[in-house]
Amino acid sequence: MNLEDISYRLLHRYMSTFRQIYYQIVFGTKYREPTLRDIYCDDLYKYISGVIQAKKSTPYQINGIEDHIHIFCDLHPSHSLSDFVKDIKVSSSLWLKDSGKFPGFIGWQNGYGAFTYSVREKDMIMGYIKKQKEHHRKETFSSEFKRLLVENEVDFEDKYLL
Repeated sequence: MNLEDISYRLLHRYMSTFRQIYYQIVFGTKYREPTLRDIYCDDLYKYISGVIQAKKSTPYQINGIEDHIHIFCDLHPSHSLSDFVKDIKVSSSLWLKDSGKFPGFIGWQNGYGAFTYSVREKDMIMGYIKKQKEHHRKETFSSEFKRLLVENEVDFEDKYLL
């Protein structure tokens, strides 16, 4: 066996997992109540960033308004999307209630939206999320969420968009 054969076998034997998957994850407060007080949202976003990093994933942009948030991140291949979102929602819900900064918060809505993007769309999506407060002067969360579903060709029934 020559050196080239050995190198080839070692490379294939120890191949790692590579991925490039960006998600925009969107979910709202329970009953879409406006309970995320702007003054403390940076603390919430930092907390969620820590949860994402603890899952071996990278948060790129988090922002929202009083009744919902957008998270733009990658997802480590060792995690399923549903478990990842569940962990973010459960831990941030506990933090929101324990912090005392969000007294009206009772929980997150059931469900979420998750949309994938390419590296070429990364800056555009980050800019969109960064400008949520400006954006929502013109469009409601309900309208935005429905538009995201349509743009991403996700089948849905209006009755499930509470």
